[in-house]
Amino acid sequence: MSITIFALILASMGVRAWRDLSSPDAWSYFHDRNSPSLSSVVINSLQLDGEKRRVLAVSGRIGVAAVPWLRTRLDEAKLQSGDVVILSSPGGDVDQSLLMGEELRRRGLYSAVGMLDKLGQITPADCASACVFVFAGGTKRYGIAGSRLGVHRFVSEGAEDPVAETQRTTGRILGHLSRMGVDSSIVEAMSKTRAIRWLDVKEAMAMNLITTPVAPGPTSGGISD
Repeated sequence: MSITIFALILASMGVRAWRDLSSPDAWSYFHDRNSPSLSSVVINSLQLDGEKRRVLAVSGRIGVAAVPWLRTRLDEAKLQSGDVVILSSPGGDVDQSLLMGEELRRRGLYSAVGMLDKLGQITPADCASACVFVFAGGTKRYGIAGSRLGVHRFVSEGAEDPVAETQRTTGRILGHLSRMGVDSSIVEAMSKTRAIRWLDVKEAMAMNLITTPVAPGPTSGGISD
């Protein structure tokens, strides 16, 4: 009798596990954990804003498991308050991007938009859509000359009530940006188009999205994987 009960318990657990793993979201998470859509490089010392800072350069699409990936990379890179996360991304998962921005703020990190060339120097790059929410998490947000920040309207497709879900998403985005010190006028800019709207530096500074405009400069020190 006890063996039978034990077997039934195992079978029940197996069914629940299969149901969990058989959902598209579960498989997407599993895939992104094992094959991350983001990649990173550590810069030991970067001359930026008159100070040498340690940097984690992050590039790629923000997947559904981006938050645990970022936490691991930040821990491995040993970034401290005042160090910099440089971003280059077309966007991706909104929920993950909001949490990534919160993680940057919690650690007191700065943010910038750019990429690294073969010499370890910052070159201009794009940070669009959900990437902007990560960028907003920086306690200081550098505007690298030539880099671009792009925003657009978010629409919740496939939801049971798309209008209500879109309103909830917009509310969460507005709340996040407000906590990060970004002016609410950015939501108006987002609402104007579903295509990417690239903000010029003056506009981004007026919104307090960019806090510190700087020219790109060379890194000093080394680059490590």
